[in-house]
Amino acid sequence: MKHVSVTATGLWAKVQTGQFIAAGESENARPAAGVSEATAKVINGLFRELRSIFPAWKQAWPDMATYKAAKQQWMQGFLEAGICSTEQLRFGLMRARQAAKDFVPNVGVFIGWCTPSPEMLGLPKLAAAHREACRNAHPSMAGQAQWSHDAVWHTAKECGFENLNRLAHDLSIKLFERNYTITVRRVLAGLPLQKMPLALPPRSIERSAPEVGNNALAALRAMRSGGAAHA
Repeated sequence: MKHVSVTATGLWAKVQTGQFIAAGESENARPAAGVSEATAKVINGLFRELRSIFPAWKQAWPDMATYKAAKQQWMQGFLEAGICSTEQLRFGLMRARQAAKDFVPNVGVFIGWCTPSPEMLGLPKLAAAHREACRNAHPSMAGQAQWSHDAVWHTAKECGFENLNRLAHDLSIKLFERNYTITVRRVLAGLPLQKMPLALPPRSIERSAPEVGNNALAALRAMRSGGAAHA
């Protein structure tokens, strides 16, 4: 997945947005000195999309100075919220088109749009994932818990099984929601998750079944009975 190329260099905080790009003009306008070409292209393209989606965009950005300052603020907001991939921006633009509004949202609203819900990525909803994690975190489920997705297991491990067992429901779900949000971002960014453990094979479970123990006791009694008869 293509990432905006400034997350590790600190350029997010220093970005200057370059020239105002009019509708139909190339996005490849040369950025200001010290700015990543890829970063400028991404942010200029984003704002061009926003102007085409929201017809009343001039209410928010009436002149070039305001427009450039807004780009700086949005870039800083993306950095602070962990928005660092073009895929996340595509989610934001998709939801912007669905908003059916004339006016440009503030950066906080757009950042919320950039974060897809778990179900949009094929993951369980928060409440269902939390129930699953709490159930499977119980000591009685050791070795036999079934997990619906690596993302739920990963989040449960990040929360800590002990916390999921002992915290009150309102505190438990807040902890889980925070870590699940981070996990969703990892999934979206294509980052690896902790792999869920494999269930015990049926043979291991069968060895602990009551009938196995009863059969062993019966065999032992038979041996002792046989030995007593030969005495």
